Amino acid sequence: MTSRIDWIDGQPVSSIYGDVFFSRDSGIAEKRHVFLGGNRLAERFAALRPDARFVVGETGFGTGLNFLAAWRLWDERAPAAAQLHFVSVEKHPLSRAELGAALALWPELSRHAQSLLGQWDEMTAGWHRMRFAEGRVHLTLGVGEASDRLAEMDVPADAWFLDGFAPAKNPGMWSHAVLGEIARLSRDGTTFATYTAAGEVRRGLEAGGFTAAKVPGYGRKREMLRGVFHGSGAAAAPKPWFARPNAHSGGREAVVIGGGLAGCAAADSLATRGWRVTILDRHGAVASEASGNPQGVLYARLAAIDTPVRRLVLAGYQHALRRITEALPESDDTWRRTGVLQLAFDADERVRQAALAAADLPTGLLHAVSQDDASALAGIAMPSAGLYFRGGGWIHPPALCRALVDHPGIELRRGEATALERTGSVWRVLGCDGELACASIVVIAAAHESRALAQTSHLPLRTISGQITALPATPESARLATVVSGEGYAAPARHGAHTIGATHRMRQASTDVRAADHAANLAMLERLAPVLFDASGAARLDPASLAGRAGVRCTSPDTMPLVGPVADAAAFARVYAPLARDATLDLRAPAPWLPGLFVTTAHGSRGLVTTLLAAEILAALIEGEPPPVAVSLVAALYPSRFAIRDIVRGGRHGSR
Repeated sequence: MTSRIDWIDGQPVSSIYGDVFFSRDSGIAEKRHVFLGGNRLAERFAALRPDARFVVGETGFGTGLNFLAAWRLWDERAPAAAQLHFVSVEKHPLSRAELGAALALWPELSRHAQSLLGQWDEMTAGWHRMRFAEGRVHLTLGVGEASDRLAEMDVPADAWFLDGFAPAKNPGMWSHAVLGEIARLSRDGTTFATYTAAGEVRRGLEAGGFTAAKVPGYGRKREMLRGVFHGSGAAAAPKPWFARPNAHSGGREAVVIGGGLAGCAAADSLATRGWRVTILDRHGAVASEASGNPQGVLYARLAAIDTPVRRLVLAGYQHALRRITEALPESDDTWRRTGVLQLAFDADERVRQAALAAADLPTGLLHAVSQDDASALAGIAMPSAGLYFRGGGWIHPPALCRALVDHPGIELRRGEATALERTGSVWRVLGCDGELACASIVVIAAAHESRALAQTSHLPLRTISGQITALPATPESARLATVVSGEGYAAPARHGAHTIGATHRMRQASTDVRAADHAANLAMLERLAPVLFDASGAARLDPASLAGRAGVRCTSPDTMPLVGPVADAAAFARVYAPLARDATLDLRAPAPWLPGLFVTTAHGSRGLVTTLLAAEILAALIEGEPPPVAVSLVAALYPSRFAIRDIVRGGRHGSR
């Protein structure tokens, strides 16, 4: 990565724009004067309701000094249960080393800076969500052109920090497109502050609906601008079947149905926001079904072209790495960041990998390796070149589930939900013997069993039965140092066994462990890594003698998870029936969402990558927060996408 910083007289200067990141007199004093003082944040934070949420929008994350200063002020002034959401955009993110060097200038912020650096990794284009202070502070960072990233947001800010480099040096940050998005993402009373007093900036803000006044600047800057937005942002309404449900405003109790990765992640995201969450699981324990394998592989299999699936997988992978690092210490029992080798096992895979290696992705995320390098990384001879994901590895999914629900606000109960009933503003969750729990919010995270409930029986869920094999390690096979993947995968030994797999039996829901599936996994290993196959002595093993585990994955027709609000299926079909005659109709009738009912399911074989991010998406929808990804990606996950397709095509989806 090319350096973003030049150091001149001990101060960081942008090597791209030739401008300072902050005042040479005192960067922290400048930030406090211009942005914290200009937006009156000390008094506004102190006046918040105990459970309030405050959103700061920023153009130009830079060194993160604004964020850290705002976070420290939040700690000092805001109510203990309130939440700060800091949404920022940055076209040229610093490396972790550059960020650390710049922030080392401010020892009074060292505790906050170390927390930020602990979650700072390879910042790919798109959105990155980080949470701090046990969920009181959230940073949502968009990497890319400011106008592009801001166009992907849909929640207005309470205050804006306009902190791009000087308009003369970086005019794109102050363009009509950017200032228009800032106005769109504002509401009556939203404030802004900026160090510049340039006339074109003032006129652009005023054209968007802000009043703008010149006030004394900091240090040698004689004047700066600050002001207030009047009116409401001109946000373009999404298609109603992709619109947000109304933010929840009632009691803060939730029931999550399902104790796998999806359910545990959803419970964690809500509990860190102050919710009391009850998890209902028919086994009375977490990770008892598909999430219970001894080893899962944490890596991102990316398409060669940009698609919603690729954007989801890339965002989910990076989010999962941050969250898992925060939740679990590495150990030989819980997880290991061993790196993951994706081997170029055939011609098509070589083409895909060549396209990825040539894409604009950080080499610290993935990079191409030769056959010799792959063998050196793996510790065992590999049959081909491939891609290496340095941050990936293996994880024990039950350990992650247990860590996610280890929260005083989460209670796990044994119970199998058979029906849901809505009484007033409360959902009653019923089992065979009566009521199991009740709450204003219910999240259904029961994989394919989600269709057992009447409200979600219409969802197009598919089942895939799969089996992993526990291959006993030998002294020779134990030299495997990385996860190796291709048409299947093999993990370094945990508790004396390698996990290899997994088979795929489409449209089946069997959990029987079969010798034939063990044989299939061994055959896969022989093709994937012949030397590892020989080192394990697999050819001499009787498949019927091997241990293993079978589970049922749940997926959807387009392989994307289903994450979002649940609609009344019959009412939905009636409201949008005219689309069957003319799909171009501009219908504006609101979607008939079932109040307080949400789903997260169909994560398939990507559950380790997608469930944690999906939980943050659900929490944002429930709470009315800024989303952790682009709104277009949120829409791509909505369960209602299939109902609309069915209507437009004139019938129900034919491949469930």
